[in-house]
Amino acid sequence: MSVLFSRAGIGALELANRIVVAPMCQYSAEDGRATDWHLMHLGQLALSGAGLLITEATAVLPEGRISPVDLGLYDDACEEALARVLSALRRHAPIAIGVQLAHAGRKASVRPPWDGGKQIPPDAGGWQTVAPSAIGHAAEDAPPRALDAAGLERVRTAFVEAARRAVRLGVDLIELHGAHGYLLHEFLSPLANRRGDSYGGTLDKRMRFPLEVFDAVRRAVPDNIPVGIRISASDWLDDGWDLGQSIALARALDARGCNYIHVSSGGISNAQKIPLEPGYQIPFAEAIRKAVAMPVIGVGLITEPGHAEKIVASGQADFVALARGLLYDPRWPWHAAATLGAEVHAPRQYWRCEPAAHRGLFGKR
Repeated sequence: MSVLFSRAGIGALELANRIVVAPMCQYSAEDGRATDWHLMHLGQLALSGAGLLITEATAVLPEGRISPVDLGLYDDACEEALARVLSALRRHAPIAIGVQLAHAGRKASVRPPWDGGKQIPPDAGGWQTVAPSAIGHAAEDAPPRALDAAGLERVRTAFVEAARRAVRLGVDLIELHGAHGYLLHEFLSPLANRRGDSYGGTLDKRMRFPLEVFDAVRRAVPDNIPVGIRISASDWLDDGWDLGQSIALARALDARGCNYIHVSSGGISNAQKIPLEPGYQIPFAEAIRKAVAMPVIGVGLITEPGHAEKIVASGQADFVALARGLLYDPRWPWHAAATLGAEVHAPRQYWRCEPAAHRGLFGKR
């Protein structure tokens, strides 16, 4: 029996299998509002057969968007637009749906990748960015404004309010974005956090703000809705955030009732040097899994069903997440189930395409 296609739980949430659709920014929102593109994009992924779908990084404040066309959940209009999308998904797909709440910090106010991804100055439609310290992400970037006490409180409150909106939307899970060089990761990394107060310096102080955000969101969300976090386990740079510090953070989160940790890497600096290969981040997930009780999601160039099966069957991670692989092949879970001799959910409208060689692939009628 395939372990990848066995049922598994994250907190009180039971998933049909251990395949996760990772968050993927689409740069297709209008003033933070989800559009028809999100309905099309998330709709096809909701029918993929995966056990869990996590929406793209969803900003908790307008200035927390990566770009002017990023998704947000910071006002009623954003909530209503996302409600339309999620309502359609709910009508046609049984997949569990999570939302990733984010603040881009010093990496905000940039153009979409296909337009170069450079920072947009305020006089050209961008805005003043904020961060733990007044250090730009790229050498040519305008320095962000270091968050003061009032700024920290505004961000904490925004995460809580966005989480409450997500609960009203009926999501099954909430993920905090603490990876890829965005605000919560910036507080963790000594390369971005040069504060001299109680939020910078030692590891405990650098972890303080992300842990405060987690605690605030966890208190605001009903117990039956899992709250987890995505982290970058390594900055891939000397003197940066690393696996040992990630394990310390994971243990602190575990003790606070975090329901899962989603282990990625990188993003704090353009100087990073990442040795890309299939499953290149899985050793980080495996090390963290040995240190905590909560489930761990592994991610990173997982493209072959046998590889995904091996990761979960050997205990390197409890779940595997795919992103670009699912953009290329939105039916990857179907094909993986066929390869591994497992069953996967498919909508009735598609049953006629079940291959003769894999009768039973789509389970019970």
